Amino acid sequence: MKILPCTETTLDEAAAVLNAGGVVVIPTDTVYGLAAHPGFPAAVDRLYSIKGRERRKKIALLAADAAAVEAFGFPLPPAAKELAAKHWPGALTLVLGEEGFRVPDHAWTRRLLAACGGVLRVTSANLSGGQPATNAPQALADVGLSADLVVDDGPSSGGVPSTVVRVREEGEIEILRPGAIPKLKG
Repeated sequence: MKILPCTETTLDEAAAVLNAGGVVVIPTDTVYGLAAHPGFPAAVDRLYSIKGRERRKKIALLAADAAAVEAFGFPLPPAAKELAAKHWPGALTLVLGEEGFRVPDHAWTRRLLAACGGVLRVTSANLSGGQPATNAPQALADVGLSADLVVDDGPSSGGVPSTVVRVREEGEIEILRPGAIPKLKG
């Protein structure tokens, strides 16, 4: 396992690890995340094992942009498009069907997502039930020793997990987890 600073060279290395089925700790705009490529079920299984997460709890997807969400097979209904236009990139996770998607407000991470096909499964870099890591040393102490690579970009600027919202077909919005966006309106 390596710890590398957040640079363009590291972006290439992180993408190579993820595109080969590895697991990487990455910075985001909210908290540090533990990432795996959704095309590698064994890598996603490692996320669950490393974190100690119950298998019944889905792991959200970070996306490079709204187009990547749609390319992954989840068209955005009008209410979701409106929320995405207001809050992406940013700390909003939209639940569409059975999947949650977020476009992080972290340019390096969005470039990494694009280099990995547009989306990655990402969960907060901490043991299940623990406090989310807001810096690389914290992430390393909790889950990083089991990852293939840890990318260090200093303290995360947000420090609060994303607000999670379900958008129903008829446009109704349901807040599933309060988070970084305190007063959310469609």
